[in-house]
Amino acid sequence: MKERFEDITAHLYSATDFIRWGASRFAEAGLHYGHGTDNALDEAVALVLHALHLPHGCPDRLLDARLTAGEKAEIYRLLVKRVEDRIPAAYLTGETWFAGMKFKSDARALVPRSPIAELVEAHFEPWTDPDAVDSVLDLCTGGGCIAIACAHAFPGAAVDAVDLSAEALALARENVEMHGVGAQVTLYEGDLFAPLPKGRRYDIIVSNPPYVDADDMAGLPGEFRHEPELGLAAGDDGLDIARRILAAAADWLSESGILVVEVGNSAAALEDAYPDVDFTWLDFERGGEGVFLLTAAELRKHVSTFSG
Repeated sequence: MKERFEDITAHLYSATDFIRWGASRFAEAGLHYGHGTDNALDEAVALVLHALHLPHGCPDRLLDARLTAGEKAEIYRLLVKRVEDRIPAAYLTGETWFAGMKFKSDARALVPRSPIAELVEAHFEPWTDPDAVDSVLDLCTGGGCIAIACAHAFPGAAVDAVDLSAEALALARENVEMHGVGAQVTLYEGDLFAPLPKGRRYDIIVSNPPYVDADDMAGLPGEFRHEPELGLAAGDDGLDIARRILAAAADWLSESGILVVEVGNSAAALEDAYPDVDFTWLDFERGGEGVFLLTAAELRKHVSTFSG
């Protein structure tokens, strides 16, 4: 993008103009999406609306209104930075949406994008009775989005959230405070189950852990290089963390509890690793795959397999 700001903006008058120009530049640059949008046009819309402090779905007449010089400069800055630095839009705006809720987002944690949001919005039915859920555990919570969404879905439940990264937990604390769920959500710093009080049992254990295998890590697009590697890399086959969760989860679930874990592209490797386990792979209306569910009974049935 070597054109001068003055030369470009002299011919761009409205938000609509900048959305069209930005989408064209994104497509030309071959940007990678997947941090909240999946195409150049939606990405340009998100950045332009953020720069103008306008909500999604605002009337077209606002988008077609003439912009001030300062507004043009801010839009241009964001669009150019997205192209030149390959920074995910959520990090440029400092915010993202998950399960219908707005969260702070920055490079201390992955940009939330898990299809688990659909499960939370549906209260994990039909695998749970929402009125009977008293406790939820979110492992590898990152910025706390799943935990906080679960707190809203189950207002009577205690929600524990664990992460190994102190930086991610600092972001999670900010999100907990923003949503006013500090009395319901407890954050723990440590390695999976290790920092939790002994004897605790959960009705739901949910996790979006690192699951990117070594080959995929080597070929990640530039956008993902801005995210913490600790939240992505999971060994040669992408299952380093999932294996450990499977080995220990039965000891932390209530009798009728469920375990829900996202393993993404490592789903095939998981099935190859445990051919005798009948994983329930969940479907999502809004897209996404690689999320399995096991009941407490199923985990206990295969305890020797998972701990071996």
